Amino acid sequence: MSFSGKVKEELVKHIPNARHCQIAQIAAMITMEGKVSISANEEYRIIVTTESIYVATCYYELLRRAFRICPETVCRKNRAVSGGYTYQVLVLQHEEAMRILEATKLIHPVDISGDAYSNIYEDTIQHLVVQNLCCKRAFLKGSFLAAGSISDPQKGYHFEIVCDSEEKAVMMKEMMECFDLEPKIISRKKYFVLYLKEGSMIADMLNIMEAHISLLEFENVRILRDVRNDVNRKVNCETANLNKTVNAAVKQVEDILYLKQQGKLLNLPKSLLEIADLRLEYQDASLKELGGMLNPPVGKSGVNHRLRKISNYANEIREKEENKF
Repeated sequence: MSFSGKVKEELVKHIPNARHCQIAQIAAMITMEGKVSISANEEYRIIVTTESIYVATCYYELLRRAFRICPETVCRKNRAVSGGYTYQVLVLQHEEAMRILEATKLIHPVDISGDAYSNIYEDTIQHLVVQNLCCKRAFLKGSFLAAGSISDPQKGYHFEIVCDSEEKAVMMKEMMECFDLEPKIISRKKYFVLYLKEGSMIADMLNIMEAHISLLEFENVRILRDVRNDVNRKVNCETANLNKTVNAAVKQVEDILYLKQQGKLLNLPKSLLEIADLRLEYQDASLKELGGMLNPPVGKSGVNHRLRKISNYANEIREKEENKF
């Protein structure tokens, strides 16, 4: 099972206790994956279609607890996905559908002429449904169950909820910002995707949705990845520094040997000649180690300064030799 599937499996086991939170989660699932049909004589039906058994089970249980409604369920083979199924949860009775839509504020009466009213269905959430932080949690949880996914933390960090309108994406973005998260929105074909890419924010999101077991697994993987990346960075840095040191030492030895071949080495002042002899004898020694061998000892910067003078002198001799030709 994918990590995303594990998270959803955990979430459906925790139905909110408060009815207002149950209603908020129902509203999210209808908004994200539901369809409301209206007959010619204005009779309403609600159909939620999903490829996830977890979403179907959770939605069914929410309706049973919040409204004492036992909807019909249909399971069909999904021809588009090998071995997959499509699940439908149907509220076909008008009175039951109206109770749900009115409670979730997805339907409201509109004055069409004088005292004549008509019910209008809108799949955007009213603030009244998610005015409490606990209801916002429930709504985000329902939205993730219906239209969300999260990548395996072993492979990378990515959390997203796919919305069919920019309005919904912006609404959920503002909701997530109430929990100090910073989601971003991108358009993908005809959809708008709300996403998080930072590991710490995804961990916070799992905590907000109360997926605590998945959060522990996510954090364990994240810690291991961060430690591994930190070790790799340090190793790469040390390797780069070592290569730099070795290359510098090789160049210093080459310059000293060149001066020796040209009979110019003894022209160096005593302080430079001492460090040149030490560098030839101890080619693998660090600058600090070379400085400690001098009498009196010289610091790393002092040794580096002397070796640079030798290199500059060797370069001057090379240029004079080249100019002869």
